[in-house]
Amino acid sequence: MDRYLPILLLTGSNVFMTFAWYGHLKHKDAPLWVVILTSWGIAFFEYVLMVPANRIGSNQYTVTQLKIIQEVITLTVFSGFAVMYVGEKLRWNNFAAFLCILAAVAFTFLPKR
Repeated sequence: MDRYLPILLLTGSNVFMTFAWYGHLKHKDAPLWVVILTSWGIAFFEYVLMVPANRIGSNQYTVTQLKIIQEVITLTVFSGFAVMYVGEKLRWNNFAAFLCILAAVAFTFLPKR
């Protein structure tokens, strides 16, 4: 479980951060100062999950591996957000870009020799 807990926490933190950064785009009539304060409040919960994820995860993964894991989670969460919340459609080039990032993950986890 120690190996998967950081991944679960990173996933939760990315959900919060995606809404903090992009959720307001469906509410463009809201004043900017309200959007900034709301986003800041949402981001607090991102940090509540992200900091322990990295602290716990550093016992299992290198810092570079944690960052690469986080990037994959970010793309996955953002893709779901873009499709389900914003209503965008993913195109072939989005998937090609995701495959490139998955290749980066593979390279990061190769043995050190």
